[in-house]
Amino acid sequence: QGGESETFAKRAIESLVKKLKEKKDELDSLITAITTNGAHPSKCVTIQRTLDGRLQVAGRKGFPHVIYARLWRWPDLHKNELKHVKYCQYAFDLKCDSVCVNPYHYERVVSPGIDLLCMFNRCLFTAPSSMLVKDEYVHDYEGQPSLSSAEGHSVQTIQHPPSNRASTEPYSTPAMLAPTEASTTSTTNFPNIPVASTINCLFSSAPEYWCSIAYFEMDVQVGETFKVPSSCPIVTVDGYVDPSGGDRFCLGQLSNVHRTEAIERARLHIGKGVQLECKGEGDVWVRCLSDHAVFVQSYYLDREAGRAPGDAVHKIYPSAYIKVGLLFLDKKMGGNSLYLVPAAGIGVDDLRRLCILRMSFVKGWGPDYPRQSIKETPCWIEIHLHRALQLLDEVLHTM
Repeated sequence: QGGESETFAKRAIESLVKKLKEKKDELDSLITAITTNGAHPSKCVTIQRTLDGRLQVAGRKGFPHVIYARLWRWPDLHKNELKHVKYCQYAFDLKCDSVCVNPYHYERVVSPGIDLLCMFNRCLFTAPSSMLVKDEYVHDYEGQPSLSSAEGHSVQTIQHPPSNRASTEPYSTPAMLAPTEASTTSTTNFPNIPVASTINCLFSSAPEYWCSIAYFEMDVQVGETFKVPSSCPIVTVDGYVDPSGGDRFCLGQLSNVHRTEAIERARLHIGKGVQLECKGEGDVWVRCLSDHAVFVQSYYLDREAGRAPGDAVHKIYPSAYIKVGLLFLDKKMGGNSLYLVPAAGIGVDDLRRLCILRMSFVKGWGPDYPRQSIKETPCWIEIHLHRALQLLDEVLHTM
């Protein structure tokens, strides 16, 4: 599972099994740990420490305990986020001649350099099966993800492939955890940010339009902003030339005198585009109908993946159906209250960004791509979630 390509994962496993050839008890212990998800106690699983502490697999170097923790537990793990359990005798940090690579002998802790926004609830989330990717058109990558910033993390692309599971919500939402459970169960380990204030805001009537969609080519908006009525909970944004209206926004019929050949080529790949769906009081889902992936900037998905807001770009593959935004309701109040939990240093602009989604068709951006900003991509949309913005405005007026 996880964020490594199949080729790399296969070679990493083969390398480890070869090293454990003469240590059958440790190999058995590893198999037990993985198959039971750490439910049963397991021994250290050790390999020889190299001179620089790193392990080379398939032409790539990395710390061995991090490689196998990514492979079997946390696909989006940063190298400085692991802490060994007390009973591990050969943990990487102990500087022994042997290194324990048992993924269940380590716990994940969030880097102190990551300041996460705690908002809309004090619930935490389990991490999804997200995968790091590097190329816009292929599912696997061979290059090592960049981890170059001072905090040991940088913007990365997180992959959301289609799920094979069949259910009423085919690609299920992450389970909400009560605050008391989260500290021991959550795999993302969000820090508990001190709550400055908790604001109760009574819901008012829903707005006339549940979202508005603006279309851009590079940094220029093309055409008028398209508003989706609350009576149309599902809207399709595609590349065809039919007239737009109601539950369909057709980008193919929009003209731009400054359109370049590169933009024209990219627009040809929008095809069936995406479907946006508003469920309940504000859950927003995206289904990729296009033959090519779409790239999404979503603070909700950042949080779900255990990343700081704005710290990742999310690649949603064709046929994938995934939640990209939501409001948290207080069920104890019968679903009639919204809780915002502001954190110190969080400004109004940061809160508003939680109510806005950005989505690029075909082309990604960030350090893994030639384009560093979504405004450098040829065709993209910005979606304003009116219900979330409305409630945020009401909350801010009560402060």
